[in-house]
Amino acid sequence: MEEPRNPSPKRPREDEDDYVDAIPRKRSASHSPNASPNYHLAERPARRYSRRSEDDSDTERRYYRERRTRSRSPSHTRSSHSRSSSPRTAAPPKPTALHYTPTLILHGHKKPISCVKFSPCGLWIASSSSDCTIKLWSALTGTLEHTLEGHLAGISILAWSPDSRLLASGSDDKSIRLWHTSTGLAHPTPLLGHHNYIYALAFSPQGNMLVSGSYDEAVFLWDVRAARVIHKIPAHSDPVSGVDFVRDGTLITSCSHDGLIRVWDTATGQCLRTLVHEDNAPVSSVVFSPNGKYVLAWTLDSCVRLWDYVEGKGKCVKTYQGHVNRKFSLSGTFGTYGADAPGKHQFAFIASGSEDCAVWLWDVSSKNVLQRLEGHAGAVLSVHTHPTEKAIVSAGVDRTVRVWRFKEPGPGTQRQDGVVEAALGQGVNGDGMNGVGGEQEHELPPYPFA
Repeated sequence: MEEPRNPSPKRPREDEDDYVDAIPRKRSASHSPNASPNYHLAERPARRYSRRSEDDSDTERRYYRERRTRSRSPSHTRSSHSRSSSPRTAAPPKPTALHYTPTLILHGHKKPISCVKFSPCGLWIASSSSDCTIKLWSALTGTLEHTLEGHLAGISILAWSPDSRLLASGSDDKSIRLWHTSTGLAHPTPLLGHHNYIYALAFSPQGNMLVSGSYDEAVFLWDVRAARVIHKIPAHSDPVSGVDFVRDGTLITSCSHDGLIRVWDTATGQCLRTLVHEDNAPVSSVVFSPNGKYVLAWTLDSCVRLWDYVEGKGKCVKTYQGHVNRKFSLSGTFGTYGADAPGKHQFAFIASGSEDCAVWLWDVSSKNVLQRLEGHAGAVLSVHTHPTEKAIVSAGVDRTVRVWRFKEPGPGTQRQDGVVEAALGQGVNGDGMNGVGGEQEHELPPYPFA
């Protein structure tokens, strides 16, 4: 005999005893009592269910009410909340100060140094000078590897190829030369075409193109392998002082003493955006941010400004102050801090030279001064950060190249004057202010260039 099916809570079936004691079905008189019933399909009776009483309805409602109560019980809520708020890996606290110390001082140039840069591989440091020479140093030991000679006038700018095999130099002799870093020899064919001093250079991320800016107010885009010009762009109305490629090579930015910063389409040479501050101060250097969404520009009003060129017509979102920049064309770069492993809870800082003989480091988001590196005896014209290590290189009018490396602070930080200074890192500018914002000040996330 089959077991009875479980009753449905929506429609409870009669108990088995009720089903047995119910009034028997009426059968046709033609059928004998012992014969099996023979019904037509339409006459076949359905299973009998008793009519639900009020007690059954109350029982059913009580059943569903209890189920809903159990599903919304505090214990269930607490368990779900505890699951959603499970402990995550906490980000380390944001440092309020940096602790770079001088490790190498390199001598060799006979005149002021205009540019200094780490190679992309991190093994070398290249420095250029108005003494018409370029020097290649070991980034680790400071050993002089090569002295590159060939320009007929002072050298203003250097640019490394992404693979570190080539070094481009721009000179007051109106030429651009390409140097093989392994041998120290120049490519036999210089890049000629500008009509005045070469003042700005940058390689494309792929290394196949080179962009240059000159005192002839033009921006040239070069095919490196063919040694020919792809685009000649009449970019500005004053000397071009800085150029750079965006991270994917599709855009170029340029700046000039006419106070304008412009963004160009690499493929067509068309101007896509023009950025100008209301003060219209001459712009001496410009670089894209690591994520390509911002442009950082140095101006001769002692300001470094971060521009969002993507949104709207472009706007200044941060202004960094405290350093001195009234006379020389200074340059700088971005760096990261706050984590031992690249990409893990890293914060961004800006490094810049200054005419007060120091290197200034600002936090990108808060604009607080993280550190002033003192040691140079003249204006610091060029600053660059190591691609993988916590190291900074600087050079300037005092004809020295200085390498600074990060040192974990102890209970106190020993200053150069012998006074022990607690590493509190209040982060104030030289004028006592936590940075000065632009007209459209915006808050940046903790990791703005991630």
